[in-house]
Amino acid sequence: MNGEVSWTSDTGYIGTTSGGKKFEIYGKNSPSPMEMVLHAHAACSLIDVKDGLKHRIDNVDYLTVEINSERANESPKVFTSVVMKYIVKGEVPEKLVSRLIESSHEKFCSVGKMITRSGATLEWSLEML
Repeated sequence: MNGEVSWTSDTGYIGTTSGGKKFEIYGKNSPSPMEMVLHAHAACSLIDVKDGLKHRIDNVDYLTVEINSERANESPKVFTSVVMKYIVKGEVPEKLVSRLIESSHEKFCSVGKMITRSGATLEWSLEML
C-alpha cells in the first residue's frame, strides 16, 4: 500500500491512493487525521459485521456505529479509549451480530488493533431495533 499527501494553499491537504483515489484531509470541510483514524476504525468493524451477515443482509434495514473517544492530554495525543455503539435494525439474530462484532475486534479489524495495541481501551454495545 502506498500513496501521497500534498498540501495546497487552496484546499489544504489532499491524499491520493496508489489507485488514484483522491480525498481531502484537514481542510475547512474535511476531517482531521485523528478523526479519519477513528472513523476508519468504525468503518473497518462495520464492514466486518456487514460481511458476516452476507446471507442475511437482505433482512437488515439499518446498520450503523456511533463512536466516541478520549485522547491523551499530552502530545502525542493518542486515543486512550474508544466506545462504539452498534445499532442494527432488521430481522437478524442478536447473538449472531454480537459474535460478529466480537470477532471484528478480536481478529479482523486491523485499524482497531492498531488503536488498542497502542494502549487504548475499547468498549462496545449493541442495540437491536
